[in-house]
Amino acid sequence: MHEEAKTKLRESLRGTLIERGNADYDDARKLYNGMIDKRPLMIARCVDVADVITAVNFGRDQGLRIAIRGGGHNGPGLGSVDDGLVIDMAMMKGVRVDPATRTARVGSGCTQGDVDHATHAFGLAVPAGIISTTGIAGLTLSGGHGYLSRKYGLTIDNLIEADVVLADGSFVTASKEQNADLLWALRGGGGNFGVVTSFKFALHPVSTVFAGPIAFDRKHAPTIMRTYRDFLPQAPQELGIFLGLKTILSSAPFPQELWGKQFCLLMCCYDGAEDKGKAALAPLLNSLPAPWFNWMGTMPYPAVQSMFDGLYPKGMQWYWRGDFVKTLPNAAIDVHLEEAAKAPSELSLMHLYPIDGAVHRVASHETAWNCRDATWSMVIAGIDPNPQKAGSITRWTKAYWEAVHPFDLGGAYPNFMMDDEGDARLKATYGDNYKRLGAVKHKYDNANLFRVNQNIRPAA
Repeated sequence: MHEEAKTKLRESLRGTLIERGNADYDDARKLYNGMIDKRPLMIARCVDVADVITAVNFGRDQGLRIAIRGGGHNGPGLGSVDDGLVIDMAMMKGVRVDPATRTARVGSGCTQGDVDHATHAFGLAVPAGIISTTGIAGLTLSGGHGYLSRKYGLTIDNLIEADVVLADGSFVTASKEQNADLLWALRGGGGNFGVVTSFKFALHPVSTVFAGPIAFDRKHAPTIMRTYRDFLPQAPQELGIFLGLKTILSSAPFPQELWGKQFCLLMCCYDGAEDKGKAALAPLLNSLPAPWFNWMGTMPYPAVQSMFDGLYPKGMQWYWRGDFVKTLPNAAIDVHLEEAAKAPSELSLMHLYPIDGAVHRVASHETAWNCRDATWSMVIAGIDPNPQKAGSITRWTKAYWEAVHPFDLGGAYPNFMMDDEGDARLKATYGDNYKRLGAVKHKYDNANLFRVNQNIRPAA
């Protein structure tokens, strides 16, 4: 690479260009997953669309591999690349809410918390995930599910429009009226088709919720999992409940007598008043043993969205595997409990996130997200702050997944996939939509410039 080209890039950016040897290089290249350590040649911290166009053109012309980083939460660290160019969007923040049309224009560098903060002032929200530090771009492009999914659908079901810089450096808008095929692909197809610089979302009236964790002794987990499974189809769609198999952390705010003990979690969020939330939960809780604790209460929606942030700071060791789950037979529950009991650390977990209700009202062909008949999106995550535990949490996650996968569907939520799972898993994830995705990739990125991702290869 000619020094002249780098000098021109540096002078053309309104943002900053960080290279190896710069004082801030090591800090700038750090990712959310501390297990991933990549050393890019340079990091272009873009502040506007013009910077993104400049960076894309530079990376393409110099033959560099390009990674796109929003919030940096990506499990396998696909927001960075060894010996290539990182286009860092973290400075491209800003949320403009239009309360009259109930829409929001969101910069691609925003976190979920940034969006929640801006929309909550108007009593509105975008259905998204459960950790406020998650980048909204990566979450959206792979689908996005969370507490509001049963009522308002996936994040992509609320994506109206996106501004995109393509591989040739051109700028386009993807909407139902313009480049509709690109919008279709962005709704679940990941970062394969260009660099999204902003999103336009539909908003929904969400303000105060009745939410919080309910923890049960693990010995009751078989009863809880079966009762939860049978209750969910009849539950009002205002009620989002994910189930977890976890360990009580040995720290505040948890009661010291419970530290280190395994438990079954019901994490609940009712979009509405407390009395209605209690009534909605009564048929479930009245059928279950008494919990260790029930910390549900009335709170602003952003509060429940950020409730787990402190437990998962940047730099932890992560290895995860996911699956789409349609049914949860008793035999599968038995395997879950057997494998979860072997958790190698207090932070390691299994979660089942419901993706029924409104998610099922969208047909599989309407968005790139294909798996519209699943009931849950499952994640198994080995997590620990100690790098020396990387091997044990990885082995546990893989063994747990291998044991339970025969009960599940073939594909998984792309944000819960590592980069060692192979093309077969990706094709199973997108099913009948995979071929169409390949055709859209061929149209917008035939040279596969944007390949540092869960990669969909161009197909004529």
